[in-house]
Amino acid sequence: MSRIAIIGAGITGVTSAYALVKLGHDVTVIDRQRYPAMETSFANGGQLSASNAEVWNSAATLIKGLRWMFRRDAPLSLNPAFSLHKYAWLAAFVGNIPHYRANTIATTRMAIEARQHLYAMAEDEGIDFDLERRGILHIYHDRKSFEAAQRANLLLQEGGLERHAVTPAEARSIEPALTQDCYGGFFTPSDATGDIHKFTRGLADACARRGVTFTMDSDVLRIRQEGGQHLIQIARHASHGTQDNGAQTLAFDAVVICAGAASRTFAAMLGDSVNIYPVKGYSISVHLDDPRSLTAAPQVSLLDEAAKIVTSRLGDRFRVAGTAEFNGFNKDIRADRVQPLIDWTRRHFPAVETTRVVAWSGLRPMMPNMMPRVGAGKRAGVFYNTGHGHLGWTLSAATAQMLAASVQASTMGA
Repeated sequence: MSRIAIIGAGITGVTSAYALVKLGHDVTVIDRQRYPAMETSFANGGQLSASNAEVWNSAATLIKGLRWMFRRDAPLSLNPAFSLHKYAWLAAFVGNIPHYRANTIATTRMAIEARQHLYAMAEDEGIDFDLERRGILHIYHDRKSFEAAQRANLLLQEGGLERHAVTPAEARSIEPALTQDCYGGFFTPSDATGDIHKFTRGLADACARRGVTFTMDSDVLRIRQEGGQHLIQIARHASHGTQDNGAQTLAFDAVVICAGAASRTFAAMLGDSVNIYPVKGYSISVHLDDPRSLTAAPQVSLLDEAAKIVTSRLGDRFRVAGTAEFNGFNKDIRADRVQPLIDWTRRHFPAVETTRVVAWSGLRPMMPNMMPRVGAGKRAGVFYNTGHGHLGWTLSAATAQMLAASVQASTMGA
């Protein structure tokens, strides 16, 4: 049995902890927040979406990004201020365009596998997370975007996904609450939605019951190797939010980095280059406080291709999410980025009351090839499960199994 530290208590950290503790390892999860799932795993779009497995590395994405660059309410926003990391990342993103096809197919297969692991975790541990297995409907408003989606759909189908085109009439029969006309759509009946925060907190409780230690309210100051062990220096927060005097050093046989956008910093401490950039996304949670709103809000998860907006029905809440903002570690909630989500909701579902709307932003940890970084680092006992971008909720249950296999192989080799 190895003593393993996991840095990060979001969806990837907690699923990794669960996979490792089930293999008999002594696991400690360390996080700077007081509770699990308080950052990017708090209020995402909710979609468990193999249908969104198409990676962004394409000429079409670059053209759209340039066209949207000077629109404050555009689905994609780039702060043009110089940052070496940002522009080096963008150059690497462009360099991965030749891998678009292979990476889209690989991501599709990973997403399909992840579903079964996630459903098994929830069933085995009795986790209620507002799961809706009603599929995901993508809607397109013009012929050009629909035909582009047809080409991408061939790759998703090659990856094993059941996804088929639907007419406007068929789209409305799948989701009767739709009021706006569309050119056509694609429906993925096997996709689902759920509350990432509820699931992660529930799985964290299950991990604790199985013996995982959660060391929360703790900043990781330094990681170093000495005598075959990984020494992690942490500073715990006091009750008023400041750090306690002094630092504590914990010793482990191995360390797993699952720290989202902060993973790049920890990787540098461990001699690795993990080129993650934080890409901010926004969501709103519309509270359906009256019977009319409950009826008018859609039950089937949607993706509006033109607006790059996704929706999920989470019990008595309607989650609407979208946008990609390249602006470093800035987590400010900008009114001009939130308002398009509210306007879209009012336009498409006018009977839904928007008197109680909660806005949120989170930083997606994106690798330039849009693929998660999973497996061993350069040094013995160092592992990664990070960089899932906009698909952390969709992929994490599969990458946790990949991470656990990598740790087991290393342990057996030792």
